[in-house]
Amino acid sequence: MKGSALAEIWPLSPLQEGLLFHAAFDEQGPDVYAGQRAVELTGPVRPDLLRACWQALLARHAALRASFQPRRSGAPVQLIARTLTVPWREADLSGLAADAAAAAAARLAQEERAHRFDLAQPPLLRLLLRRFAADRHQLVITSHHILMDGWSMQVLLAKLAAVYAAGG
Repeated sequence: MKGSALAEIWPLSPLQEGLLFHAAFDEQGPDVYAGQRAVELTGPVRPDLLRACWQALLARHAALRASFQPRRSGAPVQLIARTLTVPWREADLSGLAADAAAAAAARLAQEERAHRFDLAQPPLLRLLLRRFAADRHQLVITSHHILMDGWSMQVLLAKLAAVYAAGG
């Protein structure tokens, strides 16, 4: 991270130190600490608003803007970026037959999961909105466990729902 892009420097928690060690230990195979969740969205969805809500959450919660890098001494720290753009993709599968849409959706999710996170490059989450019909979407959230766990993901999704319901 360069100059004014850096907002803060934080220490790592003991769990983060362990996750960072294990992530660096085997950089060739699949990253077992990259998690993925698909959230069903029913009813009309405004992709532009949903993306803006995620961007707002990134702006509000510094921990979501963390990257992990060593100091000159070698000790790892969290570097908190001042601003970031949320990684966002959309895929419209609504024109496909059900079997083809399911296969394409699985392939897209697997591509996201297979793309390893560089823990030195924030943010350590990516979003994929899959559209199956005008009133049926899935939001695929791929994130690294060093950034958040299942409990904090639930808290973040509740905040997302509140921001979305408020119109951004």
